[in-house]
Amino acid sequence: MSKTKSVYVCQNCGADSPKWIGKCPSCGEWNSYVEEIISKDTSPKISIGGFELIKQKPIRLTDVETTEEIRIDTSNQELNRVLGGGLVPGSLVLIGGEPGIGKSTLVLQVVLNLKSKRTLYVSGEESVKQLKLRAERLKLENSECFIVSETSLEQIFVHIQNVQPDVVIVDSIQTISTEFIESSPGSVSQVRECAAQLLKFCKTTATPVLLIGHITKEGSIAGPKVLEHIVDTVLQFEGDQHYMYRILRSMKNRFGSTSELGVYEMLQSGLREVSNPSELLLSQHHEGLSGVAIASAIEGVRPFLIETQALVSSAAYGTPQRSSTGFDLRRLNMLLAVLEKRVGFKIAQKDVFLNIAGGIKVNDPAIDLAVISAILSSNVDLAIEKHVCVAGEVGLSGEIRPINRIEQRILEAEKLGFSKMLIPDFNIKGLNSNKINIEIIRVKKVEEAFKILFKK
Repeated sequence: MSKTKSVYVCQNCGADSPKWIGKCPSCGEWNSYVEEIISKDTSPKISIGGFELIKQKPIRLTDVETTEEIRIDTSNQELNRVLGGGLVPGSLVLIGGEPGIGKSTLVLQVVLNLKSKRTLYVSGEESVKQLKLRAERLKLENSECFIVSETSLEQIFVHIQNVQPDVVIVDSIQTISTEFIESSPGSVSQVRECAAQLLKFCKTTATPVLLIGHITKEGSIAGPKVLEHIVDTVLQFEGDQHYMYRILRSMKNRFGSTSELGVYEMLQSGLREVSNPSELLLSQHHEGLSGVAIASAIEGVRPFLIETQALVSSAAYGTPQRSSTGFDLRRLNMLLAVLEKRVGFKIAQKDVFLNIAGGIKVNDPAIDLAVISAILSSNVDLAIEKHVCVAGEVGLSGEIRPINRIEQRILEAEKLGFSKMLIPDFNIKGLNSNKINIEIIRVKKVEEAFKILFKK
């Protein structure tokens, strides 16, 4: 018999060492090495549900025949958009998010709506009765949806062989283990091996598999980084549990764009798709209130208007505070420096609080102008007109830089009833004004925008 030996594996990056180390030399994480027992001889290959691997030989690139891939419609338009048009056969999709954010609810809702497909939902965290209760809460039924509570990878392949599903769900990858590795479920070795075997199953049988993954306290997918390299698509389901909105972002996608965004609203009966987030993200009660500016932002291919709120007050405790929710704090500090240096407003000794309404995070630089407009509105205690929205990136010298896809932003503002819009002067070139029925005001510098917004 071959001897067994133990090796210490970093639970953060997957690096191994023959002895315990306090600090990982690869990723710098402290106290992340855990002992795992491994066998010297190679473990036998896992039978992937009885399917044979097809042997391939190299061929010329010009000889490869391509056909348009037929995607599986998930009956969820927001998920279809983020995936790039639907679920690709043979793809491995990883969905991560905070505990309780709604990952399992989203996936179960999707499989229960796939009436024409046979699905297998494998849960390593919940019993069959718990899944049934969740389905009753969602008020959905599907006779072609099979559920099983299982944590053994070998048994999962047996169930797949028996059911012959069109789509497989694994909830979650951290609870699945294979008997050929002697470490506990959730360890680096188990997660890596189980994901690799599921990937082999996907590519061999052209069956899409959706994996649900845990995340660390820093917000990244738990397990080794190789897990994200193995899968075809990585989706991040995020949002504040105290808000009703949930955002589905694409972090990696081999079959579509990574700049797409899906918006959901969490209700008692499950997740509701939000097809027009602008109407929900705009408050209708800010007329006459200072510190509020409406920005025209774009996430992925969809434009939406968002409410930017700011509060500026005298620093009561000596050191001024800078707080931001949904907006990069370092960029906020840069915009405050522009206001101080280029425009001449003294806010160095004042507290500044910024909030993006709705609890969502926005990375579009085009909301810079709305941020500084809301800050100045609160500072001088003058309200911006209700039917005015702004869009523009602010440079370090106080100039308003051009932004992309200006026509989409303008049409979205017009659709929601705005009568005026401030845009960068450079963006007026090539703009088709014939189909625009909203007053466009061009601005080159921050001072010009402030004179227009606060002409009272």
